[in-house]
Amino acid sequence: MFVVRSEICMPDRQERSERRQPEEPKKPELEAQREAEGRDSAGTIDTSTPPPPGRGPVLVIAAHPDDPEFGCGATQAKYVEEGRHVVVAVVTSGDEGGEDPTVPDSELTCQREEEQKRASAQLGVKTIEFLRFPDGRVENTLELRREIVRLIRKHKPESVFTHDPGNFFSDGYLNHPDHRAVGHATLDAIFPAAGNPRSFRELLSEGLEAHKIKDVYLFFTAQANAWVDVSGCVEKKAAALREHASQI
Repeated sequence: MFVVRSEICMPDRQERSERRQPEEPKKPELEAQREAEGRDSAGTIDTSTPPPPGRGPVLVIAAHPDDPEFGCGATQAKYVEEGRHVVVAVVTSGDEGGEDPTVPDSELTCQREEEQKRASAQLGVKTIEFLRFPDGRVENTLELRREIVRLIRKHKPESVFTHDPGNFFSDGYLNHPDHRAVGHATLDAIFPAAGNPRSFRELLSEGLEAHKIKDVYLFFTAQANAWVDVSGCVEKKAAALREHASQI
């Protein structure tokens, strides 16, 4: 299995900086340009470990709506253009992603899921899975791991993109605990569970056979070691980010 901390997915400063510093929101165009330039949190480029070519399905597993676009939006658009089937899975529906405590969770959940659908459509992604775990309370539990294994066995991706679970802070910003928990659970689901038919055997009765991943990419990382040329897809990422009106 090829594992990289992918700097193509390292816009990093979006880590809710819009909510902490509303007077200076991060513009989608700048986030997209940062990905296009292949910059990590220190602004450096490392091409020492280029990712291998791939043509199979891609599964992006993220904690909240907007994380798939901030993390690797232009990359998703690139893969769609190349004919790869891209699936986005969002673990929570982002119902804590606001500053008005009077807004009902159900209202914000609906809004953010619709934003995610529109954002994914901008990138050409047609398949979205909402797991609806509680926002702000994600833990690496067997329940979450089982659901991720179910997704992997269902969609049979060649490549998986997810959060870097080891990134507690970078470039002066703390990483959201949901990000770390989702990344940790995803890696634990990938190995050994997804590829081991003796793990979560109840899934076999659903017709979900064991499936092994070829490569894994980690976004929101402070230790990037891969770069992908997303030239021509930057504007699609920017357009996708604009769909998250509740956050940007």
